[in-house]
Amino acid sequence: MRRVPSAIVLLVALLLLVGTQVASAKPPPGGNGEQNAPTTDVQLLAINDFHGQLEAGVPTASSGFRVGNLTDIDPSPTVTNLQCIAPTCVPAGGAEYLATHVRDLAETNPNTVMVSAGDNIGATPLLSALFHDEPTIEALSNMGLAISSVGNHEFDEGVTELLRMQNGGCHPVDGCADGDPFNGAGFQYLSANVVYRDNNQPVFPAYAIKQFKGVKVAFVGMTLEGTPLIVSPGGISTVKFLDEADTMNALVPQLKELGVETIIVLLHEGGAQNVGLLPSNINTCAGFSGAITDIVHRTNDAVDMFITGHTHNAYNCTLPNAAERQIPVSSSSSMGRLVTDINMKISRATKNPVEITVNNEIVTRDVAPAADMTSLIAKYNSFAAPIAGVVVGNITGPLTRTAFNTGGESTMGRLIADAQLASSAGPAGAQIAFMNPGGMRADLNFTGPVTHGQAFQVQPFSNIVTTKTYTGAQIDTILEQQFKTSAGGTRTLILPVSAGFTYDWSVSAPVNNKVSNLQLNGVPINPVGTYRVTANNFLAGGGDDFPGFTVGTNELQGSDDLVAFEAYLGANSPYTPSTSPTRITRLP
Repeated sequence: MRRVPSAIVLLVALLLLVGTQVASAKPPPGGNGEQNAPTTDVQLLAINDFHGQLEAGVPTASSGFRVGNLTDIDPSPTVTNLQCIAPTCVPAGGAEYLATHVRDLAETNPNTVMVSAGDNIGATPLLSALFHDEPTIEALSNMGLAISSVGNHEFDEGVTELLRMQNGGCHPVDGCADGDPFNGAGFQYLSANVVYRDNNQPVFPAYAIKQFKGVKVAFVGMTLEGTPLIVSPGGISTVKFLDEADTMNALVPQLKELGVETIIVLLHEGGAQNVGLLPSNINTCAGFSGAITDIVHRTNDAVDMFITGHTHNAYNCTLPNAAERQIPVSSSSSMGRLVTDINMKISRATKNPVEITVNNEIVTRDVAPAADMTSLIAKYNSFAAPIAGVVVGNITGPLTRTAFNTGGESTMGRLIADAQLASSAGPAGAQIAFMNPGGMRADLNFTGPVTHGQAFQVQPFSNIVTTKTYTGAQIDTILEQQFKTSAGGTRTLILPVSAGFTYDWSVSAPVNNKVSNLQLNGVPINPVGTYRVTANNFLAGGGDDFPGFTVGTNELQGSDDLVAFEAYLGANSPYTPSTSPTRITRLP
């Protein structure tokens, strides 16, 4: 028998110790006597950013369908955004296995509520998206999801379509494509801080209250305030997004009047660990940062926990609130690979939690798949599989979103920008094309045939290729916005560009003056000259905080971006990924 080094045994013991966070609760106003009063045990099972990942995908390094197995003896069990770095990983996710894990956990406590922090739908695989995400709504409803906040991707097809997701009814254009009526969600969407512009009323209820023996628990749903910067403007023109902490604080008196002392926030906003720090895993909070920290720090002490999402990261934190009390904050990564098991002991005297225990659990595939989920997937696959399997082209090498040079270029970004330019060069006179990195949702990390289903995973949003006229100076302004936000902050978000267009950017140069040497086919861009520029309608509408795109004129819309992508891939098949000549050059 192999002897395990004592240092590693010590590390494993430490990891198991931090694997479950036990949060301090609000001190009861009646003193220590009330701490000994009877309690009610309530269990919450939380997910976030499911994104319609119904099928158990193949667990490869680029797919993300795996998680580091934290019970293995491993000196660096870290989890990144979409893949685990650990030498030992386990396959994770899939609706069939998520349902089984959730149902098994629910058996341990009759007072169980399954909740979500949003992005259940949107940016989904073809199996769900082909039916406007009705399969995902059906699956989560049958799985037992009770309450969900609204994520930014819930707005991908606009407010009206999101209301259909809640209330049911056939799609206004495609009808009920599977031949069955769509009954809507069996769970309740919540959106306290998303209100109509004309009357300031929430699109969905602000909160839901669940009553258990002697106690009430309120769930407040929130969407990130920055949603308008990352969603196509047309679908959300009738609503506005309010500050998360301010909205929550304003609700506290109302909830108190209803006799609620235990408040849980389901917020589609989050943060990230620094996975370079050890120990860091799915149940730690190493070097934590992100938007959620400020939101928690500005929130009333009445709130007892934040269940978060959006960043697709796994963490199990306690963060200081406005009263400097440490509040539990969790996230279960994405794609149904984890479920957060939250157990609260709530005093029947004070109605406050006296203990909250949080643990992220891996949705392993060593359990029996849920038969109803298997049947649901098979039903929709009978329609989708023949469409998904159509070959649209061949590639001679992997196409990924990973930068291959210091300028920030990727082989996938080059392909999509070139495809959109090709689709609009003739009818729209396009000369330059830009792509937003967030619109590329998957890699084609293989060699050989590419199917429609695989191409759809890369570009699932059905954006429209849009061409406008800009001056050279306006193009320069757009490029400078890669390094700053409209609120005055800084960032680096490099837009892939099409062949023939080149420029330099400097790391050390000040904001608003980082970009130089703009050229089109070797000719310097004329600041007062005009150029036809293509982007998808999301970016052309100012998405991803690029307001410079909105000033273009003489707009002409073309094909669906996926159609352009597949047409270009087919016309250039077999396609060889391009890494030269350099289009974007980074300078010191």
